[in-house]
Amino acid sequence: MNLSDMMEMLRNPQAMQARMGEFRDRTARIEATGSSGGGMVRITLNGSLDMLSCVISPEAVESGDIPLLQDLVRAAYNDAAGKVKESIQRELTSGMDGMPFPPGMLGGLG
Repeated sequence: MNLSDMMEMLRNPQAMQARMGEFRDRTARIEATGSSGGGMVRITLNGSLDMLSCVISPEAVESGDIPLLQDLVRAAYNDAAGKVKESIQRELTSGMDGMPFPPGMLGGLG
């Protein structure tokens, strides 16, 4: 997307809304899985950072170490969230022909 295309989008709010709708559709299909503890905890998130699945191996529970399990879940979630954010950034830059999206434009996602 060149500068004149961007200026046209700013002058045409319907075109910008259509682009954002396309972006939302593409990011809604994103799924990423993060893991921790050598794969003992695996969490899958979608492009909205909604948790789709959480798999905890029996070995992670057997120790009875609840604080460790909590850390593993948090680390797996953060791993998956980082992957989702990277995918969203790729979608944004590919949709803008390599131009980076302004930081913070996506709230907590960007």
